[in-house]
Amino acid sequence: MSHPTAPSPAPPDTLRTQLPILTGARTISNTVHRMVYPFLPRMARGLGVDLEAITLAITARSALGLGGPLFGALADTRGRKAALLTALLILAAAMLLVTVWPTYPALFIALLLAVCAKLIYDPAVLAYIGDRVHYTRRGFAIALNELSWSAAFLIGMPLLGWLIARTGRWYAPFPVLGGLALLSAVLVWRVLPGNDTQDIERPSLIQGARIVLRHRPAVAGLLMGTLISLGNETIFIVYGAWMEDSFGLKVAALGAASVVIGVAELAGEGLVAGLVDRLGKRRAVMLGIGLNALASILLPVLGFGVGSALVGLFLFFLTFEFALVSTLPIMTELAPGARATMMAGTAAAHSAGRMLGALLGPLLFTGGLLINGLAAALFNLGALALLVSFLPQDERS
Repeated sequence: MSHPTAPSPAPPDTLRTQLPILTGARTISNTVHRMVYPFLPRMARGLGVDLEAITLAITARSALGLGGPLFGALADTRGRKAALLTALLILAAAMLLVTVWPTYPALFIALLLAVCAKLIYDPAVLAYIGDRVHYTRRGFAIALNELSWSAAFLIGMPLLGWLIARTGRWYAPFPVLGGLALLSAVLVWRVLPGNDTQDIERPSLIQGARIVLRHRPAVAGLLMGTLISLGNETIFIVYGAWMEDSFGLKVAALGAASVVIGVAELAGEGLVAGLVDRLGKRRAVMLGIGLNALASILLPVLGFGVGSALVGLFLFFLTFEFALVSTLPIMTELAPGARATMMAGTAAAHSAGRMLGALLGPLLFTGGLLINGLAAALFNLGALALLVSFLPQDERS
């Protein structure tokens, strides 16, 4: 099968309208994804179930994430706009289900539907940006879209917390989020062109997978993403226990650490928007991975006080976010013939890294955080080696 030729870049004026809408819709999806963690105890009490019941749903959701390429390939086989609309309608249906039937089975099903929507939407929006934004400016556009992740935490969580507190109902956010998902679907339907892949030969799921897996740089890119996420999760999974053990911090103080992480994510995404196209994508990834390796080792060294530990956390998550988001423009160009499948595979690779890190991190932590930091640095060096060995070409202008 011949590789499709991507649509020509969209006019800047069109993108100025489309990007905020696509980013806003992704912020809603990410808010749904992230809201379970801070409000998990409130949901459990409202449903009359124990925490393990909710975490079971989260575990099922994570497992479903490994099948991301099956969902994400929809944007290759049916077109970007169709995939984006399908995802938003599934998300709206999931929120409506809990609104009309606020029970544990409904929440379980809704979480699975919501992650299906995310697994469709994220690769589709990144593929659409890859199609429509020239490579020399793609880092900026993708970084703006990635702001939806930190915005969901820094803006979405406080608003949802206020809504739950005001109404006294754990399910109060669901109708609001469902309505916003429907509104987003209408806006996407109105502003995106209807023929985004009309003149492109669309690969089937199997064909898309072959395009990706037969291209050595694409496979190396997937492994690179797995190692970056593995290194991050190796520390992320234990940072709360480390701070509690080292400084006796309780829930409220750990909440402050979470805010530091959220601000670091926002700063990392902002730095990508401002720097990655100027530095060059490959150079930016090398810088981010190298600095994150150093921050991994520096974090336990800074553990002599609460303030210094928070500075260490900020640097660790800032450099991680910068490294990870900087990889995305490169990943969009490794397999243009199956761009959405490639980005879905990228998300699955990150999920695999997080799952491995969640298993490995607590085992390493028995020897102290320095062991976790050294392991994270080693994984980063492995990612850097893959980048240098298999993605050596200069990016095209």
